[in-house]
Amino acid sequence: MAITPDPQGYWRATKRLTIGLLAIWFLASYGAGILFRDFLDQFSIGGAPLGFWFAQNGAIYVFVLLIVIYCVKMTKYEKKFGIGG
Repeated sequence: MAITPDPQGYWRATKRLTIGLLAIWFLASYGAGILFRDFLDQFSIGGAPLGFWFAQNGAIYVFVLLIVIYCVKMTKYEKKFGIGG
């Protein structure tokens, strides 16, 4: 059973995913590391204040996780919307 390609649906889903992941990345890097640092510093991970930890390590881990999520979701979108990848 062949799937009819739907480029508009694919593009709409891709934009939604990209904007969502960028918002999460912004909150994890700029938000947790700078904007909410004072609040997060009352908690700690491995002896380091949580705001500092996000600024130094957490944002990188979140970024790598977002790359994995993006790859998995885009593969599903290619199959769902009949776009060859």
